Amino acid sequence: MVLAQPENKHVLKAFDLSGKVAAVTGGARGIGLEVSIALAESGADVALIYNSSKTAESLATDIAAKHNVKAAAYQADVANQEDIEKAIKQITADFGKLDIIVANSGICSNVPAEDYTTEQWHNITKVNLDGAFYTAQAAARIFKEQGYGNVIFTASVSATLVNVPQKQAAYNASKAAVVQMAKCLSVEWIDFCRVNCISPGFIATDILDIHPKEWREKWFDMIPAKRMAEAYELKGAYVFCASDASSYMTGANIVIDGGYSLP
Repeated sequence: MVLAQPENKHVLKAFDLSGKVAAVTGGARGIGLEVSIALAESGADVALIYNSSKTAESLATDIAAKHNVKAAAYQADVANQEDIEKAIKQITADFGKLDIIVANSGICSNVPAEDYTTEQWHNITKVNLDGAFYTAQAAARIFKEQGYGNVIFTASVSATLVNVPQKQAAYNASKAAVVQMAKCLSVEWIDFCRVNCISPGFIATDILDIHPKEWREKWFDMIPAKRMAEAYELKGAYVFCASDASSYMTGANIVIDGGYSLP
């Protein structure tokens, strides 16, 4: 049973990922890169899955050298079911197994709901929702055969609230769907893997740099912490979800937002 009690009862050792193999989609930039680094810092071998990064291979080389783990980069489009499954199978073959999958890839656009074209709507949902599912599905097939595994989705605080002043119904809907999907999968796959979500609030990544200054000022006014988080501040949560420290947790959604969703 996947929720069997781990033998190790030492709290710090419970976070140790030595001997584990992890793969992270969107693992070469932003939150995904910090997650890749965090897992390596905790002892895991790491596969960085990327779509268009030009630095993924060098980043993997640096991670391997700095943290004395095996790390490699793999190109795949998460929105293409065959493509991401092929990549995950290759990672499993190259590393010998797969213990952890982090479905982190995501995109966002700001379009008034009445103006969405079919293409604009699908561009968001095919990456954020379809891609997250295809990634988890491919890993789950391996986890089922192995008898163990761990799925972590990067959702968003936007799954539980409506962001303002930006208009992003497609993004919000896709992330809300990811949270519900994770709950469904956590029950359906209970015999061979755990499934959890992490929902960040405003994180200082290049995705937010394109937005107008007045939007950013509005966000700061609404965040009790009065600042955004740096991506590295999420590292502990991902390691927690990936490790025995969360051995009895599945179907959860951890919100990390500086209090943004509370007022």
